[in-house]
Amino acid sequence: MKKIATTALVLLSLTTTIMAETKNVRIKVLATSDIHGCFFPYNFIERKEMKGSLARASHYVKEQRKEFGQNLILLDNGDILQGQPTCYYCNYVNPKMPNAAATAINYMKYDAQAMGNHDIETGHAVYDKWISEVKCPMLGANVVDKVTGKPYLKPYIVLERENVKIAVLGLLTPAIPNWLHESLWSGLHFEEMVECSKRWVKHIKDVDNPDVIVGLFHSGWNGGISTLHYNEDATESVAKNVDGFDIIFLGHDHNKRKAIIKSTTGKDVLCLDPSCNAMYIADATIDITFEDGKVKDKQIEGLIADISDTPIDQDFVHSMKAVEDSVRQYTGRKIGTFTKTISTSDCFFGSSPFNDFIHEIQLNVTGAEISFNAPLTFESKINEGDVFMSDMFKLYRYENQMYVMKMRGKEVRKHLEMSYDQWVNTMTSPDDHIMLLSEKTQYDRQKCGFKNLTFNFDSAAGIDYVVDVTKPNGQKVKILQMSNGEPFVEDKWYRVVMNSYRGNGGGELLTKGAGISAKELESRIMWKSDKDQRYYIIKEIEKKGTVTPITYNNWKFIPEEWTKDAIERDKEALFGNKK
Repeated sequence: MKKIATTALVLLSLTTTIMAETKNVRIKVLATSDIHGCFFPYNFIERKEMKGSLARASHYVKEQRKEFGQNLILLDNGDILQGQPTCYYCNYVNPKMPNAAATAINYMKYDAQAMGNHDIETGHAVYDKWISEVKCPMLGANVVDKVTGKPYLKPYIVLERENVKIAVLGLLTPAIPNWLHESLWSGLHFEEMVECSKRWVKHIKDVDNPDVIVGLFHSGWNGGISTLHYNEDATESVAKNVDGFDIIFLGHDHNKRKAIIKSTTGKDVLCLDPSCNAMYIADATIDITFEDGKVKDKQIEGLIADISDTPIDQDFVHSMKAVEDSVRQYTGRKIGTFTKTISTSDCFFGSSPFNDFIHEIQLNVTGAEISFNAPLTFESKINEGDVFMSDMFKLYRYENQMYVMKMRGKEVRKHLEMSYDQWVNTMTSPDDHIMLLSEKTQYDRQKCGFKNLTFNFDSAAGIDYVVDVTKPNGQKVKILQMSNGEPFVEDKWYRVVMNSYRGNGGGELLTKGAGISAKELESRIMWKSDKDQRYYIIKEIEKKGTVTPITYNNWKFIPEEWTKDAIERDKEALFGNKK
């Protein structure tokens, strides 16, 4: 009996020792964001090889899988369905084929994906089909079905790696209604992010009790549209005010970022933004130490990995060869001929043939009296000579419709005042910058050295006007007359053509600028195009065959004794020797 008791005591001691053993688990979490159709290391718009792309991201992921195996988690943060012609081809030209975005995500074995505003912009038919084809959960806790009051998408998932529970909560910027017509998101409501995440983090803790909570947010760091009800870019606010997150992957603002924020309880939250076009990948490493089955220590480190020149995963490319071949054939079709080279870079400095070509088509198609348009890219060029389908995505990047809206003359002027206030500096001497620049945005892929977003820099056609850069904000624009010589009248109603993004309130030029309430915008729409804007541009070029882009010269910056030299200086600052 004494021997048995001794043996039992030894076994008990051994068991206690085993239970008290420390266990270390290392987990890798990778995230992409704002891919915008950059699946292949080839730019179908520019018709040349490109850096980045999911083909390179796939190589990076495979190398990480060699080390981490099943302990690797792969996430995507939305805005994958628009940007390159590959997307347009799958979404609209040949919609019966599996969407290339789903094919790529499935090949790389993503664990979860979030939706972005450019995914919503494709419309229900496209994104509902895409969601059904993706083999991982599509997350979006604040995308709510109006009928049921429940999330339209899966709010979150819980993944387990070596008994470590990782919850991933998805959120989308709630500013969708400010950009997109309700027909594209019918039946949906987008909740404010801070309160929504508080509610779901509490639910996740109560129900699942995870060891790690990860945010997957298609929302920028801060700024953007801000109303009484929500902020467009709310990631920083969530990180500070919602306790529980360990890591937040963000996107939408195309701004590479690594930040550590302290929550309300003093907890460090790692925030990673991999910018856009698969040039970077967000890379987080989680080291967890368990003792007695409980988390004793948790260390999290992160980086933004540059994958712009990472080797290409040839197996990834081969798996999508049929898509690539189809898109090459589609984009390689000749549309017509241009007799001169046009560039978006000219649009920032005065009346330009690139912008005026869009204005001309908008006015001709709709019969409107005034046209608004802004350059949708920073430095796109269509060279003299043959013009191909690929060039149409330089002329018009996204699938916006055309709207004709009813506006009073004073609203037209105030709209332009806000545009130019975001665009140009108030000069106090001939040596000042004429453009409103910022050193902080030199590498920002949406602002490109400007203080504000360049796709909100609307100019107008159909009216003659000057922009006096010595005047204070709100007083720079002076409209001289209609371009046909008739008087411009502040109280008169005019038919004004613009893209649907602007007409739905995008950039807030109609609301904050012109002073039209958001609720009134729909009633101001007099006509909507059946097709996207690019369709009408293509038809116009095909009809003409040979196009000689003209410059209206209907507006300019003054006083010219100051602005002429300032323009040349800022061209050099923004574009260097490329101009």
